[in-house]
Amino acid sequence: MHWQTKEQLTNLLVSLVQHGSVTLSGEEKRLASFIYYQLNHLDYFQENPGNLELHRMEDGRSFVTALVKQSEKKETIVLVSHFDVVGVEDYGFLKDLAFQPVELTRELENNADALPAEAKEHLLSGDWLFGRGVMDMKAGLALQMSLLEKAIDEKWDVNLLLLAVPDEEVNSQGMLQALPALADLASTHDLNYKACVNSEPMFQKYPGDNNLYLYTGAIGKLLPGFFCYGKETHVGEPLAGLNANLMVSEIQKLMEWNTDLCEQVGAEVTPPPTSLIQKDLKMEYSVQIPHTAVTLYNVLFMEKSLTDWESDFLRIAKQAAKNINEFCKGKADQFKRFTSFTEMPVDVTVYTYEEILKKAKAIHGDQEMDMRISSVIVSNLHLDEREQSIKVVEEVASLCKDLGPMIILFFAPPYYPAVATDNQELLDSARRFIQKWKVNANVEFNEQRYFSGLCDLSFIGKGDFSAKDRLPFNIPVYGATYSLPFANMEALQMPVFNLGPVGKDPHQWTERLNVKFSFEEFPPILADFVKNL
Repeated sequence: MHWQTKEQLTNLLVSLVQHGSVTLSGEEKRLASFIYYQLNHLDYFQENPGNLELHRMEDGRSFVTALVKQSEKKETIVLVSHFDVVGVEDYGFLKDLAFQPVELTRELENNADALPAEAKEHLLSGDWLFGRGVMDMKAGLALQMSLLEKAIDEKWDVNLLLLAVPDEEVNSQGMLQALPALADLASTHDLNYKACVNSEPMFQKYPGDNNLYLYTGAIGKLLPGFFCYGKETHVGEPLAGLNANLMVSEIQKLMEWNTDLCEQVGAEVTPPPTSLIQKDLKMEYSVQIPHTAVTLYNVLFMEKSLTDWESDFLRIAKQAAKNINEFCKGKADQFKRFTSFTEMPVDVTVYTYEEILKKAKAIHGDQEMDMRISSVIVSNLHLDEREQSIKVVEEVASLCKDLGPMIILFFAPPYYPAVATDNQELLDSARRFIQKWKVNANVEFNEQRYFSGLCDLSFIGKGDFSAKDRLPFNIPVYGATYSLPFANMEALQMPVFNLGPVGKDPHQWTERLNVKFSFEEFPPILADFVKNL
């Protein structure tokens, strides 16, 4: 047995973390092969080589499937995990140790006073390991590999399929491209997918939250963008133009942490929106004011429809336009105390991307606009899908500049559907599991409907996919460099759960894993849950 003790699991985790598999990096590609060869050491896959596969993706990356079929039953539990991580720039002078968790933790012990209070307390306890990916989510992957080994050794009467994917942190292309493979495996091996279990770490609902959670679904995500098109002018004549940085700042004031955009379902509440990108689009220094700017927001949701969200964002854009108009009028009036002049009226209008594209086509023709948009995308393939979307909106807006100043609402990739388990038999099984561990071991899990950390369960669980009718009109690059395989998603919908280890501070330089709980107490808990679903 390779991965059953705390020490063995820690060694496996360290070996996974040492592959600095930042999304879209060479190490992300290499780690898939490493996982494959680690699993290939198990006797079961030596005897059943066709059950372990390294699947090549369109862009040269790979995902891994490992099927352990020991039961005559068709029912199969899918174990899903991702092996990519975010970057390490936030580690500062410790950046070179970010993927060396043992050495990083040791170095932090020499600089403990530099840590936040809670992180320092955890460090000094000796129970925690620090490093990029130890929590999110290579510990979960290590636990699922351990579970596979345990099921083989104990000859469980349960079929398990491990799916380890890249790209979860950016566009979830690993999961999306794995969907056809899952369907093929089900057909080839006569499988019926009973449920999918992810082992992302438990996320805090609020700062200082130390509760344990079993999630029965996954939260959805939107990335609304507000493109601001002002009016250019020389800095010596600022009142003759409209600075797009002013426009985008009004959007920011109305969107950031706006609790009116928190969605509540029962006792669960989504976090408020926060900006992920905000910038003007001026490429070089000059004394012309920036007249284009953009901001994109992370918005999480549970049950609210895309159409309803569009209405909310349009309302905010129109309020921002009103605020901008009033601000400019007020400042112009104040300036009149110095000199008499005829002010330039500012009247900002609001459009959706769908609306402004229709206007552009009415002016320039469908064929011309289609050609221009295609050209913009092709010439910017070196950029990611968010930047490509911004470039397309900028091109369309520039061809309708006479309609400005304006705010254009659009959406950028990725889009994550919200999903939730409604299979009552499995929900009852999960609740019996919670009660069992509370009574027998004083380990108390709280049932939570939506995992708030975003995960690949969104593309395999049961949800409302009505957004598929609106996304092509809202995402400028939809159908070109980004799309969602809704047919595959709908065909594979299954009950989903997330049960994972305990860590803190994902995507922060203080990211850490509670090794004592995660690798001593938690493995039998996870095994019990999966075995008895």
